Amino acid sequence: MLHPQGPIVIAAGGTGGHLFPGQALAQELRRRGRHIVLITDERVQRFDRLFPGADIFSVPSATPNDRGLLGLIKALPAIVSGVVQAFSILGRVKPSVVIGFGGYPTLPPLAAAVLRGLPTCVHEQNAVLGRVNRLMARFIEAIASTFATPKYLRAGDGSKLVLTGNPVRDAVMEHAAAPYVAPGEGGKIELLVFGGSQGARVMSDVVPGALARLAPDLRNRLHVVQQARPEDMDQVRAKYLDAGISVELNSFFDDMPARIAKAHLVIGRSGASTVAELSVIGRPSILVPLPHSLDNDQKANAEKLQAAGAAFMIEQKDFTEAALAERLQTLLADSSTLADAARAALRQGAPDAVRRLADLVEALGRGEFKAHIEEKTLSDETGPSGPLLFVQEDC
Repeated sequence: MLHPQGPIVIAAGGTGGHLFPGQALAQELRRRGRHIVLITDERVQRFDRLFPGADIFSVPSATPNDRGLLGLIKALPAIVSGVVQAFSILGRVKPSVVIGFGGYPTLPPLAAAVLRGLPTCVHEQNAVLGRVNRLMARFIEAIASTFATPKYLRAGDGSKLVLTGNPVRDAVMEHAAAPYVAPGEGGKIELLVFGGSQGARVMSDVVPGALARLAPDLRNRLHVVQQARPEDMDQVRAKYLDAGISVELNSFFDDMPARIAKAHLVIGRSGASTVAELSVIGRPSILVPLPHSLDNDQKANAEKLQAAGAAFMIEQKDFTEAALAERLQTLLADSSTLADAARAALRQGAPDAVRRLADLVEALGRGEFKAHIEEKTLSDETGPSGPLLFVQEDC
């Protein structure tokens, strides 16, 4: 039974790459007067700040510790328990639609939604279809995607794919397409360095030493903002002090979108949210994919931006002080290259992704998915240019 005006359940958990697009969708749906229910895992206490006004439920889940059958068997009891609890929650909540944002914490609520026959969809942020989204794809109505042809999408599920882009939070949209002013000759250069929501040791190990290798005239122009782990802070600060480089260090910046907008160049990982925010704001970057991410999704994300001329990828095995210093010496001495990359990044952005995804979710809840897709496809074929929303028939 459909409940078109019922709550919308968002299943999300784990990393910022899954949480931030879920948060963005919740913000847009609340503006439309919709009530939000969040189902996540045991880290539920962190989320009331990100999802104000939402009803928040925690259900058990587990991520297999290895890729073999043994890892899945060990995780199965927690997953089954989570499905049972989510099934009960959905029976009480009576949602209009359930949407998952990837990661194993979303598997129990998605499976429970399918068992209850509820309209269900997933959103894929990366260029590679994640494990849970891949598993659930054949059972759900729609797959909203950031990329037109995510790796591992089955041909049989191609008709479910809708290109929405990756939604970004309101805090990012406040800086969307902020003008990029390349550093003038002899002027200050703003460099932003971070490694995801928790920072990354490799950035602390490599970046300060690389910047110390730059020519003195270039080094003196730098102002660095770097996210570092608390245990790395003292050694990173000492390296910058020895090199005479102006630096602002913190373990967490709660105004990261504003920091990105201010930067002339960003050095960071290539998680889905980072790539989306760089693109919507329009900033050039050096991206160092996390080498051990499942299915190399971060590398695939970085390759997409690099192919568009928006970023410069350095794999972690090649991310040395000498290699980074050589790349920076060239880039920072050429403002036109940075400006070109900023424009290319902006062309990859989808600032209306959250509206597209919210439209899709509400159409699913009304039982109008096919009509919605036909209408949007026709409108995008004949209307103004922009990011295309379409059904991918053959992948």
